[in-house]
Amino acid sequence: MQVPARPRPAHGGVLVKEALALAVLDEHWEAQRSDWARALQDDAQPLSRLRRLFEGTEAGLRAGQQSCGTVSGCMFGNLTLELSNQTEPIRKRLQQIFDTEVEMVDKVIAEARERGDHGGDTREAARSVVAQLEGQVLFAKLYNNTQHLEALWDNCLSLLSARRTDTAAVSS
Repeated sequence: MQVPARPRPAHGGVLVKEALALAVLDEHWEAQRSDWARALQDDAQPLSRLRRLFEGTEAGLRAGQQSCGTVSGCMFGNLTLELSNQTEPIRKRLQQIFDTEVEMVDKVIAEARERGDHGGDTREAARSVVAQLEGQVLFAKLYNNTQHLEALWDNCLSLLSARRTDTAAVSS
């Protein structure tokens, strides 16, 4: 039995689109990873750094909404919803990106645990914090309203069973 040749997609097709999508993901991730590193890596107290990450996310989405009229959401969350079950290379790259986000947050939560600000599994707490951030960004996009992001900090403190302190409540 002879297997029929797979037809080539028109205009370079799926493989070219996939390569383009991966290149765009990588470029966007480099910028976002830099923003996350800036927010999470310095001498400020760990919970203050997490709060700064949330505030930066909210400010970026609010600026985008003011310039184009809508909340665009998170490119990685958007692509996860749209493409992760259609193309394996994109799904794997998105997994790597989210795993790196979790690792970055995990380091900060581990520092908070060392200070007595959090007890428990830091990795799972970090996954929950990133998932909560992504979920609130999704709601902000869905309702075209960045006010959905205002609960991020209080929700994070609840997830971490952390108390609001003067240093955690003040932006650095």
